[in-house]
Amino acid sequence: MDAEEFRKHAKMAIDYIIDYNENIRNRQVLPSVEPGYLHKLIPSTAPAAPEDWSVIIPDIERFIQPGLTHWNSPNFNGFFPAGNSYPSIFGEILSAGLGCVGFNWMLSPACTELEVIVLDWLAKLMGLPEHFLAEAPGPGGGIIQGSGSEGILVALLTAKERTVRQIKPLHPNIDEGTVKAKLVAYFSDQSNSAVEKACLLGSVRIRPIKSNPNGTLKACQLKNAIVEDRENGLIPCFVVATLGTTATCAFDDLTQIGSICEAEGVWLHVDAAYAGAAFVCPEYRYLMAGLEYADSLNMNPHKWLLVNFDCSCFWVKDRAHLLNAFTVDRDYLRDHYSEIMRQNWAPNFRNWEIPLGRRFRALKLWITLRMFGESNLRNFIRKQVSMAKRFESKIQADSRFELCAPVCLGLVCFRIVGEEFLTRELLSVVLDSRELFLNGATLHGKYFLRYAICSRDMDLSDVDKGWTIISNATEAVFSRHANKSQQVIADMTNANVNTLKAGISR
Repeated sequence: MDAEEFRKHAKMAIDYIIDYNENIRNRQVLPSVEPGYLHKLIPSTAPAAPEDWSVIIPDIERFIQPGLTHWNSPNFNGFFPAGNSYPSIFGEILSAGLGCVGFNWMLSPACTELEVIVLDWLAKLMGLPEHFLAEAPGPGGGIIQGSGSEGILVALLTAKERTVRQIKPLHPNIDEGTVKAKLVAYFSDQSNSAVEKACLLGSVRIRPIKSNPNGTLKACQLKNAIVEDRENGLIPCFVVATLGTTATCAFDDLTQIGSICEAEGVWLHVDAAYAGAAFVCPEYRYLMAGLEYADSLNMNPHKWLLVNFDCSCFWVKDRAHLLNAFTVDRDYLRDHYSEIMRQNWAPNFRNWEIPLGRRFRALKLWITLRMFGESNLRNFIRKQVSMAKRFESKIQADSRFELCAPVCLGLVCFRIVGEEFLTRELLSVVLDSRELFLNGATLHGKYFLRYAICSRDMDLSDVDKGWTIISNATEAVFSRHANKSQQVIADMTNANVNTLKAGISR
């Protein structure tokens, strides 16, 4: 494909993307395919001769679309939002077309410096503590990671290295391996699964802390666990607090947790992957009280700020700890600018992250922030929260259901009153219909369903439609069990009649 062919066919691809997004309501949110469906449709070997784009693009609709779950459909209400907007798509196209791999400042100064700038923009927009800003007098700053999971792992490995560096001078006769074997990480049983996976990858033993009835980390139990582990010769190293847990969108008390971490000299990482976006609205910033204690923080614009995956923002209070943990130098990686000349504005981001290569992700964040602006981003969040309130009112008005957690931001957690199997069957009926996507979760042994406001195009009519689907599915569940009960009664009656007849005949 030459430049002119690309110009011609790119328009076809853009038209396809626009048609897909503007008509996504008409598509069944969940696919109706079985595992292995695509292997039956696509040849097992690549074509020997080149194929024309005009032949390939129809196959997107024939082969790929039937196997997609439409994350940006207004009928997708599971997990959390998957950010998407036309300004962000612009950024993705430009990033792919420019083809920068900006792991060093010199390899594309704009790639690095724009990222520093937009991370400061976003930090200010969210009202984060000043020490996370690159422009602040302190040693903080931010970077775009691939995901919140990656950010948690980076924070864990940084905390691990910092702890070893603190302990070794005090105990020079203890080898580094012995110190690392004693490190402990703490987190709530409601923390994202990525925390446990990070500890697995980082070879750090875990100490899950049972959450409160509302799903928040118990600060007193955290303190007791740290004291107990120290008494047993272990070394507390890392604590994760969550602002907006996955199951119920609960918020840990950072003031209590942070004061414990500060007193104990333990790294505090704050996971605000979904809920952090809400802090662009000043009325929700009370939920991050105590964030000044955090050593690191991650939030995902690719969830609730209309930016396409992948774009996870990670801030650190002191970047020196990141550099100590991740810096690996080779002659071919160096440039002739000293760290002093770079100051805060031109870091070599390869020393802030796990991968060496990195995409120009700052473009899509920069373009999205500019084209929506502060006011429209706030209005978007507020509209989504209002739709969750609409769904909450439906639950409260129907005696068949109960709320399982306080409704916070864009998530409603609910269940059928009564036995757990009814709620599980409800989810099964809804998913089998392929009309709506929900998912389930458990808090302290109680199973419930999560209805999340996800699509940027959702409106109140979509909430009402979703409620109708759920309500009708609930009727089907109740009817199924009523019929079963009637059948049981009929079977018992017939059995009794047959027994009576048998007795008479004798």
